[in-house]
Amino acid sequence: MELCDYSALELTKLIRGKQASAVEVLKSCLQRIEEVDGRPGVLEVSEITPQDTRQVHAFITRTPEIARAQAQEVDRKLANDEEPGLLAGVPLTVKDIFCVQDTPSTAGSRILANFIAPYTATPVVRMLNAGGVMLGKVNLDEFTYGSSSESSSFQPSPRNPWDTQRVPGGSSGGSAAAVAVGEGVLSLGTDTSGSIRQPAAFCGVVGLKPTYGRVSRYGLIAFGSSLDCPGPIARTVPDAALMLQVIAGADQNDATAAASTVPDYLEGLEQGVKDMRIGLSPDYFRIIYPDPEVGEYIQQPVPQEIKQVVLHAAEVYSQMGAKIIEDVPMTATRYGIPVYFVISRVEAASNLHRYDGVKYGYRTPNKVADLTEMYCKSRGEGFGLQPKMRILMGMYVSAAQYSKQYYQRALCVRTLIRRDFERAFDPNGKYRLDALLTPTTPTVAFPMQAVYGDSVMMQYADQLTVPANHAGVPGISLPAGFNRDGLPIGIQLLGADFSEAKVLRVASAFEMATQDEPWRERKPSVLDAI
Repeated sequence: MELCDYSALELTKLIRGKQASAVEVLKSCLQRIEEVDGRPGVLEVSEITPQDTRQVHAFITRTPEIARAQAQEVDRKLANDEEPGLLAGVPLTVKDIFCVQDTPSTAGSRILANFIAPYTATPVVRMLNAGGVMLGKVNLDEFTYGSSSESSSFQPSPRNPWDTQRVPGGSSGGSAAAVAVGEGVLSLGTDTSGSIRQPAAFCGVVGLKPTYGRVSRYGLIAFGSSLDCPGPIARTVPDAALMLQVIAGADQNDATAAASTVPDYLEGLEQGVKDMRIGLSPDYFRIIYPDPEVGEYIQQPVPQEIKQVVLHAAEVYSQMGAKIIEDVPMTATRYGIPVYFVISRVEAASNLHRYDGVKYGYRTPNKVADLTEMYCKSRGEGFGLQPKMRILMGMYVSAAQYSKQYYQRALCVRTLIRRDFERAFDPNGKYRLDALLTPTTPTVAFPMQAVYGDSVMMQYADQLTVPANHAGVPGISLPAGFNRDGLPIGIQLLGADFSEAKVLRVASAFEMATQDEPWRERKPSVLDAI
């Protein structure tokens, strides 16, 4: 096993024990990137070649010189008996929706292609201060608008390392793909409707959406300000806990960052689940979506393979002493996507107003008659299809004559979604859950181009993850098996506000209980060619 395939916790022990240097670990990751990633995403891409279709394409910007200097600093500190930090020498990637000083911070969009960030986002600062080594910025759906990473203006877009003819999920697709294949041990992603958890499930890794406010959003290029959550993507639950330990906490630069104390997320991971109450909800075993041909909603159960993986996990928990609570009602789950369509578009339209070609970012090179025409041409040329659609819809549903019908109603329904979680986790209520166990996604990773272009169906890939964003509660996706085609299946655990320690403990219990199961020996197919 190469150094890049070790977990973050294993690497910190090796580096601190001087069994491997931070520079050696970095070299291993850089070698893996050269072997499997292919060319980074660029704006003016030539035709996608057969070789491109066999590679991962996780990156937009690689920063090997920055990484080398950071790794050397970790080794210097250890040589001088100085404390290198919790992430001492761990290679990581950053979703290119975060500002990192003196690097391109593009949000996957042409309109920010020439933007060099003047400062660094708080979660990134904390990881680098803890001894993390940044390999580069990874690709994503443009402004995080999508669930496949195909909408990025920087092509080739990321591909799933288990089957490169399939998507890695989105919008943190580059993050999940990079971690799954060893192009970095950790990655910082964002979750607005499932954009950490869904690609984690598609790529067979661990993805954690913290409670809203648990991690600062300062330096995150905003999509939906009431929904966006930075969080970790890792290969193991303890690694996700380690990364959350580093990035969580109050931030004077972000008024929405919670001031509550950050617990030790690693401390209770091995305590098991005896006497804990883990719920199953029938509302998470079906999806309800519109059929435009008949003008009606269709109800469809999740595939039996996915349901059986979740029920197997419930049996594993039961054997470990947990009490499984069935038929927990989460009736507002079906409204998660329609509510998201409205609220996220209003917030996206508001956040995108700042990109006008004046202060920074793309400005049209064509002659213009006045400022208004400059605005129109800069935005028209700089934004891709998804930002344009979201601006138009956001402006429409928030207009004075439609706000009560759409936006205000969506806010009210979001309250109903929140109440489902409050009832399920109420310590004095009927269910008194410690965690809710669900599928992460209604499908496994879908083929490239199979859903891209259908904004409605693309959004429904997030139906099982988006309720947690509306409610603000934490959720984690972790690998739990494979389907008959060898594609990863993820399970999701949801908890009450600021219960990340408990959610991580429940997730870790499953990971430990299944560590010897044969499916855990599988490796992404792109590694076969190495």
